[in-house]
Amino acid sequence: MVARRRPALRTAWNGIGAAVAALSLIFALCPRPAVAQLFETRAAHAILIDSDTGTVLFQKDADIRMPPASMAKLLTSAVVFDAIKSGKLSLDDEFVVSETAWRQGGATSGGSTMFAKVGSSIRVDDLIKGMIIQSGNDACIVVAEGMAGTEATFANLLNQEARKIGLSDSHFVNATGLDDPAEYTTARDLARIAKYIIDEFPEFYKLYGEKEFTWNRIRQPNRNPLLDMNIGADGLKTGYTEAAGYGLVGSAVRDGQRLIMVIAGTKTEKERSEEGRKLLDWGFRAFEKVNLFTGSDVVGQARVFGGDAHTVDLVSRSPVALFIPRGTSDQITAQIVYEGPVPAPVSAGQKIGVIRITAGEGLSKEAPLYAASDVSAGSLSERAVDGLEELLLGWW
Repeated sequence: MVARRRPALRTAWNGIGAAVAALSLIFALCPRPAVAQLFETRAAHAILIDSDTGTVLFQKDADIRMPPASMAKLLTSAVVFDAIKSGKLSLDDEFVVSETAWRQGGATSGGSTMFAKVGSSIRVDDLIKGMIIQSGNDACIVVAEGMAGTEATFANLLNQEARKIGLSDSHFVNATGLDDPAEYTTARDLARIAKYIIDEFPEFYKLYGEKEFTWNRIRQPNRNPLLDMNIGADGLKTGYTEAAGYGLVGSAVRDGQRLIMVIAGTKTEKERSEEGRKLLDWGFRAFEKVNLFTGSDVVGQARVFGGDAHTVDLVSRSPVALFIPRGTSDQITAQIVYEGPVPAPVSAGQKIGVIRITAGEGLSKEAPLYAASDVSAGSLSERAVDGLEELLLGWW
């Protein structure tokens, strides 16, 4: 094991696997005594994320698979938004309401519906509002059939979109979120969908905050209870099935800070509303932002093999910040993780690894790191020395 010391940084490299740098930072801007920041929720699954920094402020079984219920409609919406953005679909396009969509998602189905009439043609613009504001199962099926022919084929688009967004543990077989043993997601993945929609489709995101929508002469309110609580909430989506229980993906903004939360598996609508409000209130109240690095700060080094330099400085392209509990002086720990040593030549801006930051139980953030400068291939003698060092360190 070789240790290369820099101020506040100890780099460890094993020469044959991933190189990990452990960085312990005590920030002078938090000199007050540590105060435990505890939160409990009756939800079976939950996660709370600061949207700007990506800091996970709270999580409870956030990676355990669960039925998505109508929260799956967030992904259905994302597929539609992507198609419109790419020009494959227009808001003025019209889709016909099939008997299948009417029977499985209309008023006779017993689920949430926008009361679309069988055989009628509906503009995509109105179908989107029916999906988002009214949570209409019929709207989702009409869109699925209109875009892909059948809902089952549309599920392929959903799973492609899931991979694009980076969902790590989700699979979808329908557009509505109705219970199916093969359809599942996690609280963390639902939060990723929400952030994707907020960041990529602001013109459509505003629909999630609309209080009501009237279709077929029937006025229906938005089902999101957070919108009427005066807590800065402006989206996103509720869900309920017998298997899933009551769930909610929500987002709110206060003083320029946006939080995204997911709760699932609550027992009643009232419990869902209470737990969602409490989690957001706690998130805004209990944390403060700490700027860790600017986009140009050197945050560590990576070992280089066969170069004219033994190491390359690592930087983040954008500022890295973390939210920590207010009034604490807890130690912030970071690991710089990369596959190393990195073979030369290395180009400035080349992605080398990531920095994983934690600050107490449940708080985490990850950001990519890039080479700060070029490293050219070394001379024959320099490459020989590196090869010998690699061999000896690997044997040791």
